[in-house]
Amino acid sequence: MDNANMSIPLSAALSERTAAEEVRRQNQLILQLGYLRQAFEAVPNAVTILNAHRQIVYANPAFCHYIGVNDPEALHGERVGEALTCVHAHVGPGGCGTSDFCSTCGALHAMLQAQQGTKSVKECRIIRRNAGELEAVDLRVWATPFEIETRPFTIFAAVDIADEKRRQILERIFFHDIRNTAGVIFGVAELMRHGVPETAEAEFHALLLQASRKLLDEINAQQQLLAAERGELVVSFAPLLARDLLESLIALYAQHDVAADRHLRLDPAAEQFVLHSDEALLGRVIGNLVKNALEACAAGDAVTVRCWQAEEQAHFSVHNSTVMPRHVQLQIFKRSFSTKGRDRGLGTYSIKLLTEQYLRGMVSFVSNEQVGTIFTAVYPLHP
Repeated sequence: MDNANMSIPLSAALSERTAAEEVRRQNQLILQLGYLRQAFEAVPNAVTILNAHRQIVYANPAFCHYIGVNDPEALHGERVGEALTCVHAHVGPGGCGTSDFCSTCGALHAMLQAQQGTKSVKECRIIRRNAGELEAVDLRVWATPFEIETRPFTIFAAVDIADEKRRQILERIFFHDIRNTAGVIFGVAELMRHGVPETAEAEFHALLLQASRKLLDEINAQQQLLAAERGELVVSFAPLLARDLLESLIALYAQHDVAADRHLRLDPAAEQFVLHSDEALLGRVIGNLVKNALEACAAGDAVTVRCWQAEEQAHFSVHNSTVMPRHVQLQIFKRSFSTKGRDRGLGTYSIKLLTEQYLRGMVSFVSNEQVGTIFTAVYPLHP
């Protein structure tokens, strides 16, 4: 099993579809195999059967329940991403499987391998629209080739692994990041217990305070994200000064270990203006953007933060000179995807979740050789 962390070339053939009448005939062909239908209806996992153009010709009750559809016939002819309401399902010219974003999709990788005669198991990360709200989905998918009367089909099965992924990430955070920070606190406290020179006391106190603040901040961030995903996060909008917020964040992250040998600065063109927002959540979002930029750039490079207002909207941008690889750009806001390695993530996903679901804004980015990487978050001045 592997993840679709690299993209695959997309061809015009991926856009081709089977006509509705032929899809109906294919469905009847499958229904005639009563034993197959009974087996799939008995399993608790979501299962579909796809034709040669990756269209659904059969969906079991578990799949219909997962996506909230009562009539399985309504899914016939759709592709899996379309049935799941993936936000990229209709971006490409031929629907699901034909956009640049689809080139990194684990489900598409698995289907194409099955069509080549190889059973495939992959992980699939998508963002879908569920009742109008953004929802991150992590799936483990199986694609198995089989034939009926020499006609090629694919059995496509999926299991939601969001809890597994969340647990892996939280374990990484708590057993690595938080343990390291707690170790710093213990080490400093141990040194102070044995006595330190009077001239160094202020430095040790500052280090202890910084490490304690980082520990609490990491715990609060995870609690905040879990509450946001459950829809339980309480938002308190109040007036705040945009430039002052950036100055406080710069002062905070300039002392962070990720800022070592890097320059964090406020753009002289940054404007001072009032917006109404939740200062803690907005600070979390912009702070994550700053932290990500510092981690992405090389020693000696600079991260520049800016804010301005235009057309009754507040704009915040964070710039660094590093260019993200294309396959990273295509997955940047997905939960469980990280540029920092296995079992990391939630950073850019939490930025999008907090911005678009709670702060009523939008977040986007551009990354190329001409400008480097710029993340921009836009919010209404008066939500």
